[in-house]
Amino acid sequence: MNKYLLTLLLCILGTFLSATAHAKGIVETLDSENKIYVVVLVLATIFAGIILYLVYLDRKISKLEKEKNHN
Repeated sequence: MNKYLLTLLLCILGTFLSATAHAKGIVETLDSENKIYVVVLVLATIFAGIILYLVYLDRKISKLEKEKNHN
């Protein structure tokens, strides 16, 4: 069992290091073309949308819980 876990961990680590090296090249390319700001803006917009959706769900669930406890 430990051999499989160690092998899996090493594979994940190798993949992560490879992806990190590749990501640096992508970031340098986007930064040199000033497109990195567009990428950051899109990611920030997606993140803000997720946060707003979670807040909406939390309020809706809280309202349903209050209605359930009231009845």
